[in-house]
Amino acid sequence: MPVRLKTVSRRMRSRAAGVSMKTPVRPEIQALSAYHVAEADGMVKLDAMENPYAWPACLPEALQQQWLEVLRQARLNRYPDPHAKRLAATIRDVFAVPAASDIVLGNGSDELIHLLITAVAAPDAVVLSVAPGFVMYPMIALFNRVKYVAVPLLAEDFSLDMAAMREAIEQYQPKVVFLAYPNNPTGNLFARQQVEEIIDRAPGWVVIDEAYAAFAADSFLSRLREFPNLLVMRTLSKMGLAGLRLGYLCAAPELVSELDKIRLPYNINSLTQLSAEFALAHREILDQQASALCRQRQQMMERLQDMPGLQVFPSQANFILFRTQHKDASGVFAALKQSGVLIKDLSATTESLKGCLRVTIGLADENEKFLAALEMALG
Repeated sequence: MPVRLKTVSRRMRSRAAGVSMKTPVRPEIQALSAYHVAEADGMVKLDAMENPYAWPACLPEALQQQWLEVLRQARLNRYPDPHAKRLAATIRDVFAVPAASDIVLGNGSDELIHLLITAVAAPDAVVLSVAPGFVMYPMIALFNRVKYVAVPLLAEDFSLDMAAMREAIEQYQPKVVFLAYPNNPTGNLFARQQVEEIIDRAPGWVVIDEAYAAFAADSFLSRLREFPNLLVMRTLSKMGLAGLRLGYLCAAPELVSELDKIRLPYNINSLTQLSAEFALAHREILDQQASALCRQRQQMMERLQDMPGLQVFPSQANFILFRTQHKDASGVFAALKQSGVLIKDLSATTESLKGCLRVTIGLADENEKFLAALEMALG
């Protein structure tokens, strides 16, 4: 006991004297910045690829009451079903997951990415993707001390550079290849034949991240049986349920079994399980919202293309990437924010995104406010 008291006393004196304690945190973690979420109170929020239809307010009153009744059944004194069996069965049925494939659920897609990279983490392991791409792939690779390689997309249209992809696969023999389909932050779908070639060439897993499947014209989900190394990952976030934090990964049963060993128990809470089951039982509402957003996306695309000084990139997601050719992008972003509209400034992230901003498709009145503010910002 006296030794412990002396140690505590020494620590207290050190702090009082302003002496910093040595941290055990890895240097590469100390060098990181935490994931930044912009303050959006009082703003037209078009920065995070969220569905603008507020759940459950978007539901008819009778359905809102049914949902609340479902939540009253939750026994919050008990742990949730560790495998969320009913929810997994609902996802299988609603999204037509092939019978030969299994499902693992995650606390958003982020946890699933973490599981995948943790499963292959080794001194010689490499995770491969494209640039620009989803920011969580390199971040989670770093957390797991796994080498991350990003193959630049072609500058003119953000399509796959297949010569570079072939070379990278041959050189690095990646354990996992991540391809967002449509890609984030560019919004485009890669050519299907090129994706198929990557799946064939890759020595390890190829994860097709279909976070924006609700807005896209193509999917690899039905083709899981054709490729033993293919995994398809999705989320309910973009469909309007971002607050539930629910992602799902579909793959061969033996692969899912391995991931389940490292999945933390009870990772999907009871309220998420019940709410997601209820929402998917009324999928037609979510589908109607997605269709409305696709129509708004087309209208927004046409309006942006009519504005001088903008380069607008095609999108199969619920957002549009555009480049300001004659105005400073950060200045345009600041002017929009001053007008009460929040979008995403990507202009300083990579050279290929220089001058680029990204806007999420919102409700019709939100889109109009954005377009009016953008016209003013562009002068």
